[in-house]
Amino acid sequence: MFENFRIPVGDWADQAVDWIKDNLEWLLDFITMVVSWLVESLTDVLLATPIPVAILIAALISWFFRSWQLAVGTLLTFILIVGMDMWEPAMQTLALVLMAALVAIVISVPLGIWSARSATVRTILKPVLDFMQTMPAFVYLIPAIVFFSIGVVPGLVATVIFSMPPGVRLTELGIRGVDEETVEAGQAFGATPGQILRGIQLPLALPTIMAGVNQVIMLALSMAVIAGMAGADGLGKEVVAAISTIDIAQGVEAGLGVVILAVFLDRVTAALGNPAAYPSSLLGTLTRRRQARRAAAAEAAAARAEREAVSPRRAPTGGVA
Repeated sequence: MFENFRIPVGDWADQAVDWIKDNLEWLLDFITMVVSWLVESLTDVLLATPIPVAILIAALISWFFRSWQLAVGTLLTFILIVGMDMWEPAMQTLALVLMAALVAIVISVPLGIWSARSATVRTILKPVLDFMQTMPAFVYLIPAIVFFSIGVVPGLVATVIFSMPPGVRLTELGIRGVDEETVEAGQAFGATPGQILRGIQLPLALPTIMAGVNQVIMLALSMAVIAGMAGADGLGKEVVAAISTIDIAQGVEAGLGVVILAVFLDRVTAALGNPAAYPSSLLGTLTRRRQARRAAAAEAAAARAEREAVSPRRAPTGGVA
């Protein structure tokens, strides 16, 4: 019965891709121009920075956000990248990952907020996110290469699509996880929905949102190798070249470069959500001092209010008995 039965889903997708390419060529050309300029500009900045200065900046970032131990590790591992002659591909990969992560975050965080505030949007987005997360990453490269040809643009587009879902999901989870009583208290004081979002929900949901940002960056970095198959310069291209020539040395060095960048980005972004949890970081020290000053000021105000409440008021002088 079903011997000759076939649903041509792939043919429909092929026709949709052809329609987009034929009718939205102006949009694809604009995206290509903007993305190429952004990635190439960031790459030029990273490569134009003297290597010792760039390594020192990375170490200071690690110390400021995480710990002096990570700063020392960053210093040594980045010197290792230079020693393996992988500095230029590493900076090309870093530029691609940062730009893709930035685009994904700009899209995913507003979508997550919208999804948390609307059940209809949540119902629509859930299957779309499931599709984006479970579809093999290599499949994204096929239409991306058709639309944007070979180069960094299809790699970035595929990376953005692949890395967006955790940003949307964790932003929604963070907003929905805010205590309802806190939100109701803000409403009782007459705060608008926008004020509640900015003053209550986003600050309280920040650790969860930053966890989503961390996952977006990690997934973007995991796509570096796949982006190399689309012609994007960087460590991914080195890995692809090593696979094609069975060059173990080149593959190990390029893969180790990806690992070093992954550890650096993971540790730094993980600390952004809760800087006070990392006592060895400069930001954590400053955050704890600010919290201590606020707590001391609140205690002083409470003590002053208590003294004024319990102290007897003096009777007015000069009155008639």
